[in-house]
Amino acid sequence: MKIKNRLAIYFTLLSSALLLVVMVLMYFAFSYFFRTDFYEHLHDRAKVAAQLYLEADEISSDSLNHVRERMLEKLPNEVIRIYSDDNRASFIKDESQYWDSKVINHVRRNHDLSFNEGNRQTVGLFYPDNQGNFVILTSAVDTQGHARLVDIIQVMAVVFVLINSVLFFIGRWFAQEALLPIVRLADEMKRISASQLNFRADEGNGKDEISSLAQSFNRLLEHLQNSFELQQTFVANASHELRTPLTSITGEIEVALHKKRSTEDYEALLSSILADAGRLTETVTGLMELAQTDMEYTQARTEPIRVDDLLWELQGHWSHKPLKVDMALLPDDEQALVINANASLLKIAFNNIIGNAFKFSEGKPVSCTLRADDKQMVIAIKDQGIGIPEDELVKISTPFYRGTNGRSLPGNGVGLYVTFKIFQLFNGRVDVESTVNKGTIFFITFTPQF
Repeated sequence: MKIKNRLAIYFTLLSSALLLVVMVLMYFAFSYFFRTDFYEHLHDRAKVAAQLYLEADEISSDSLNHVRERMLEKLPNEVIRIYSDDNRASFIKDESQYWDSKVINHVRRNHDLSFNEGNRQTVGLFYPDNQGNFVILTSAVDTQGHARLVDIIQVMAVVFVLINSVLFFIGRWFAQEALLPIVRLADEMKRISASQLNFRADEGNGKDEISSLAQSFNRLLEHLQNSFELQQTFVANASHELRTPLTSITGEIEVALHKKRSTEDYEALLSSILADAGRLTETVTGLMELAQTDMEYTQARTEPIRVDDLLWELQGHWSHKPLKVDMALLPDDEQALVINANASLLKIAFNNIIGNAFKFSEGKPVSCTLRADDKQMVIAIKDQGIGIPEDELVKISTPFYRGTNGRSLPGNGVGLYVTFKIFQLFNGRVDVESTVNKGTIFFITFTPQF
């Protein structure tokens, strides 16, 4: 069953239960009103009987005629009895006793009594008079009240069915409208395939639960896209980067075997082969680092991490180098320094930047500054190295890319690519400012999530 139908049924059942309770209360209210009103009529009949049979000598002839006319207006199945002091029926021609002494004495003790006898309602009055102390009992069947209750039940049943039908369709319409953003999101998800991981779902206004779901889905897509790109990068670069030094080594060996050479020539060739083997080793190391990062990237478990504690830990790791950590201006709220990330991956990323800073500045001091407020935190890592040419800044996150002025130094061009991916995984942003022969500053910006 579709969710919209299920929600409509739940809404209708709940509304029906409330409506049923209201209708039951209304039924009992009407029943109580009809029963009370009929008791009042029975009281009137008892008083009219008293005026006709016990007060006839005390009222005028006109009043007596009026009382006689009222007495003729009988209630359905009406029975009226007037009992004397010895509990015997008096005055009325029908002298059958009808009620026994137990009921009569009960009325005499209570003076005014109303009760049911099957489908009949009965009223008893104790009526002291100059002729004696009498008990008047009046009983009748409220056929009109019963008919009205039946009509009310029939009307309520029809109204109940009509209202529930309307409520079901209204509930289904509201459920359909409420679930429409989810349907649209599901349609967008159906369009996503392994070759379209760059697609992002519409996040709407960013304030409701659907927007939160779309944001979470987009973050998942971003992680999947990064993971796929890492794997594709590894496969694409492994063959190329391994083939180049191997081809060079093979060519040099073929040249060496082509003819006999002097000892100096063989030494030169072996030195060249050794250099190519060294580059091959660096390439293999880079590829292994890339593969290891890919595995940790896809399996990374996140937890709350205080960035200031992480930087102090990094300073301890680089204690043999002139690394200066500055965290003088920090907010009072410690939560502003917490991000949700994986500590191992963050250490890899920061160590890559700090290691490059020392490598390309010939060991000159490197500074690491943390600034934070309630909205964001920025870590700036500054070196005094050879810098990066301005037209190459956009290429530093490309795998296996090495700057033109730094290729004489050892490296494989994988570190910064991995670093950018890691910071991107944890919603970090990396900005770079660099001046050739003056130095480079990496700005890593995080938005606290707690």
